[in-house]
Amino acid sequence: MSTITVNAEIRDDSGKGSSRRLRRLSGLIPAVVYGAQKDPQSLTLVHKDIYKQIQDETVFSSVLTLNVAGNEEQVIIKDLQRHPAKDIIMHVDFLRVDVNAAVVVNVPLHFINEDSSQGVKIQGGRITHTATTVEITCLPADLPEFITVDMANVEAGQTVHISDIEFAEGVSSVALSYGADHDASIATIIASKGKSED
Repeated sequence: MSTITVNAEIRDDSGKGSSRRLRRLSGLIPAVVYGAQKDPQSLTLVHKDIYKQIQDETVFSSVLTLNVAGNEEQVIIKDLQRHPAKDIIMHVDFLRVDVNAAVVVNVPLHFINEDSSQGVKIQGGRITHTATTVEITCLPADLPEFITVDMANVEAGQTVHISDIEFAEGVSSVALSYGADHDASIATIIASKGKSED
């Protein structure tokens, strides 16, 4: 589990006007924490601090410590809203974590051995990624920061699906829980043009 701590303060006022004032005048952004049978709580975050923390992709797939005026809770980032045109965070939703209850999180996919894969090195193919994350469910203690996809033995013309991922014990795919017809592709090695197939 992550040891990342996010510092926040309690926000008393609400509404679009107050949120705009926070961002424009104070360098702060609005946030909310909810879940675990507790009332939602409105918060403020220092924009430059949370902006720096989210540069590490694992922050989105980690259990974080949310420090609200000295009181700490275990949370995950459930949603993060960005400005459509500027590199600015607009709002963050945190979900409180119960260590005994499974969470649903989008986890980054890390593709390895791409340059040395059969389909690229020997057959001259080109890899295209159709997904960069996968939605999983697991207990907070089992939450991986990322999931590795080994492309070493994938040949040109082959597609890698969610079902090809080797999930750790206690971790499962949300999509696959709905059935085989939800087994989406995550990567494909496209055969180079001009290569004849046997």
